[in-house]
Amino acid sequence: MHLVGFTVIGTPFSTFTRTVTLDLHYKGIPFNQVCVLPHSRTADEYHPFGYIPTLVIEVHGREDTLKLRESIAIARYIDRVEPQPSLCLYFGDGHVLIDEQMWEFVSMVASYGFPAVEIGVVKPRVALNDEGKATDVEIRERIKPGVERLRKFLTVIEEAMSPVGYVFGEKLSWADFFLYPLLADLRAIPEGEVLSQRMLAWMELMDKLEAVKATIEGTLSIGARPA
Repeated sequence: MHLVGFTVIGTPFSTFTRTVTLDLHYKGIPFNQVCVLPHSRTADEYHPFGYIPTLVIEVHGREDTLKLRESIAIARYIDRVEPQPSLCLYFGDGHVLIDEQMWEFVSMVASYGFPAVEIGVVKPRVALNDEGKATDVEIRERIKPGVERLRKFLTVIEEAMSPVGYVFGEKLSWADFFLYPLLADLRAIPEGEVLSQRMLAWMELMDKLEAVKATIEGTLSIGARPA
């Protein structure tokens, strides 16, 4: 199967979309991006439930395109068709004992991290800030339960990380690219104060990556809003 092009359907403001574009930039894979919000008409055309991102794959010899949905599926596909530089981890990489440990971490971030960071804290904080009616004290009180759940998530995740370097040590992996967009959003709001020194050091390391710099436009970390 000869691939001829990729298009990412999803706004840069989306943390899951950024995970995918981080990898494409990191691997040097050219792609187009259609910047749409979830549940928009275009998102509905490419995802049966209207979520983002979708990776549209153009294949030589086919008139139609392949549509690959769900970030973990997209991640596994990209690393298979463009294996270098790899973002997968194997026995002997950092403290990895079995290959699936990295995917376990990724799954926890996707399943529990997004609700804890975005739904419980970031989105309500940004919405209330933009509305301009509540004071900072009032906002903090309203999202206090979410912050408590966030603290638990961060504690669990940090315990799974290596003490220095990337999530699993010296080698960059999908674990880093799934976690970073969430915590970049968190760092952009006052509740980012809950981030530990280990998390902040890891984020500073990630900030140096060219892929991170290439995907910052349109994100909350520079004050953008959904578009």
